[in-house]
Amino acid sequence: MAVWYECQRCGACCRWEGEVRLTDADIARLAGFLGLSEKEFIERYTRIDVRRAGLALKDKEDGSCVFLRGRECAVQPAKPEQCLGFPNRWRFPGFEKWCRARPVEVDEAERRRLCREEAGELLSG
Repeated sequence: MAVWYECQRCGACCRWEGEVRLTDADIARLAGFLGLSEKEFIERYTRIDVRRAGLALKDKEDGSCVFLRGRECAVQPAKPEQCLGFPNRWRFPGFEKWCRARPVEVDEAERRRLCREEAGELLSG
């Protein structure tokens, strides 16, 4: 059996230390969602990532994501691929201490289906 984590939208992952790296597709999708040009989006909401190899979302002064509003993501329908993939396509040791995603046992075929569905959200967003 495999484990699939069902996000409870607690917002914890939007508050911890780190950065959200952006792909070109993320930038285009987010800019469109916000009604901005890509240039405007980049100027307003991004910074150079720590590796100096691309762009990442800016943080608020408290370290939380610039798009976090209370416990909700202001760009949920267009959120970055990195955000969409957590905690099923990537995670770090001990993430369960903060993340409230509910682990559900699924067979491998179901896990693959859920991954495709998640990827489809990204493509249709």
